[in-house]
Amino acid sequence: MAIQMNIAITALLLLFTLIPIVECTDIDVVANFGAVADGQTDLSQPLMNAWKEACASPEPVNIVIPEGTYLLSEATLNGPCQAPISLQLQGTLMAPEDPTVFKEPTWVSISYVDSLTMFGGGVFDGQGATAWGQNDCSKNKNCVKLPINIRFHNVKNSLIQDITTKDSKQFHVNVLGCSNITFQSFTVSAPEESLNTDGIHIGRSDGVYILDSKIETGDDCVSLGDGSNNVKVQGVTCGPGHGISIGSLGKYNNEEPISGVFVTQCTLANTMNGVRIKTWPASQPGSATDIHFEDITMDNVGNPILVDQEYCPWNQCDLSVPSRVQLSKLSFKNIRGTSKTQIAVKLICSSGLPCDEVELADIDLTYNGPEGPAISQCSNVHPALSGVQNPAACSSQPTGEAAP
Repeated sequence: MAIQMNIAITALLLLFTLIPIVECTDIDVVANFGAVADGQTDLSQPLMNAWKEACASPEPVNIVIPEGTYLLSEATLNGPCQAPISLQLQGTLMAPEDPTVFKEPTWVSISYVDSLTMFGGGVFDGQGATAWGQNDCSKNKNCVKLPINIRFHNVKNSLIQDITTKDSKQFHVNVLGCSNITFQSFTVSAPEESLNTDGIHIGRSDGVYILDSKIETGDDCVSLGDGSNNVKVQGVTCGPGHGISIGSLGKYNNEEPISGVFVTQCTLANTMNGVRIKTWPASQPGSATDIHFEDITMDNVGNPILVDQEYCPWNQCDLSVPSRVQLSKLSFKNIRGTSKTQIAVKLICSSGLPCDEVELADIDLTYNGPEGPAISQCSNVHPALSGVQNPAACSSQPTGEAAP
C-alpha cells in the first residue's frame, strides 16, 4: 500500500508541475475590476466578478490579486467552471475583525471546482485574535460557530501552493468532499493561545496530500475526521499546536471509515501531543485502518505516541461503556526525540474492540523530568515489536489497571 501511495503522489506532482506552463489568460482584480489595495475597500465584488468571468471561460484563466492589502468581507467562489482556473494571490486579504458580521461560519469558500491552482505567496489573514476568547465550542454544544478561513468543498485535482493562512477565528482550512487535492509549501500561522484553530482539517475526502509545509497554531496541526481516505502528510513541521490527529471518531451517527493514512518525515516541536488517534467511549460504531506514522522527530512533545479510545474532554461521555470504533493495521516506526510527559507511548484501546495488527518499530523517546525515565503504557492491545524500544514497550500499567 505504501508503494502504491508513493507512486500516486509522484504521478500527481508530475501532473502539477505542468500546470504553470499551461497557456492561460490573466485577469487582474485591480486593473480589470477596480479593486483597491487600501485595506478598507471591500474586495468581495471585484473578486466575485473576476471569478464569474474566469469560471465561464472555455479557456484557462488566471485571476491575479496583486501585492497590497485588501479588505475582504467574504467570498463564495463556486463552480463548476468551464476550464481549469487559477488564483494568483500576491497580496494580503484581511477578514473583518468582528466575528458577528459573518452570517455563516465561513470567510472564503471554494466549491465544486475541478483543476484549481492557488499560488503566489499571498496571505489569508483572518484577524482572529479578538474572536479566540469567544470560542467555547469544545465545552458548549450550543456555541456560536466562528468563521473558518478557507473551505474547500468538492474540489478535485487541485494544487494549493505557497499560500499562507494566518490567525483564523476557527479552523484555518477545512477540506470536505474533495479528491486529489495537494497542499505544498503551505503555511499556517497562529499563536499557541488561538483556540480551536486546527491547521488543516480533512473529512470525507479521498486523496489529500500535505507536503513540505509549516503549521503553527493553537490546536491540531492536521486533523482527520471520518471518511478521510488515502491521505499523506509528508515533510510537515508542526508546532506549536496539538500535534497530528486522527479523530475524534465515534461521536456522531453514520460516520464513514478512515483508511490509508501515511504520516512521514515530519517534525513536531513543543506540541501538546505528537501523533494521535482518538475515539469516544460509548461511541457510535466505526473503523479506522491502514494508518502509519514513520520517520517522525519529536522535540519536547507531550504524549508523543498516543492512541486514546477513552477520549472524553470536559466529561462529555460515559467512560464505563467502551468505544465501538475498531482500530486496525496501525504502525509507528522510527519515531525518536524528547517527550515533555513521562508517558511517551500510550496505547489505550477499546475493551470492547481491542486494537488489531499494531506495530511498534524503532521507538527512541527520552524524558528527563523528575518522575523518572519515560514509560510506555498499553491496554487492550498486543503490538508486534521490532528494533529499539525506548521506553520498553507496554512496560507500565495504565492507572487503575492491575498487572496481568
